[in-house]
Amino acid sequence: MLHEKEEKIKQKSYTEAMRYMQNAKETLQKAGKEDNYYNDRKYVRTACGTAYNGVLIALDTYLLLKGIAKTKGRKSIEYYSEQLGKLDKKMVRHLNSAYEALHLSGYYDGTLDARIVKVGFDEAYELIDRIRPIEE
Repeated sequence: MLHEKEEKIKQKSYTEAMRYMQNAKETLQKAGKEDNYYNDRKYVRTACGTAYNGVLIALDTYLLLKGIAKTKGRKSIEYYSEQLGKLDKKMVRHLNSAYEALHLSGYYDGTLDARIVKVGFDEAYELIDRIRPIEE
């Protein structure tokens, strides 16, 4: 893939993933917080689901840029772990943490623990940063 084309793909996907993260942060603020716990599970679930979707945008783009063809349909965590495992073991650790914190604890379980949600968001930013375009 030509460098210029790669940068355009990165720019578009990075902007989109960061938009998801911004939306997730705004939604999370609606949950209200006391000490280390959120008050409203509905907003936490929505925010975590949105943030995890930002991660998926970044992962799909990362794999595309590494020459792994996009598959049709819904991809599983196993698919992402397997594909990333071939390329970067460190990214697999970040993915697993983001998946557990955002998708499982945040979205499915609706955890109110702000520390778990923060870990998920930190891991999401770590993964999204992998497709950050070069600043010119």
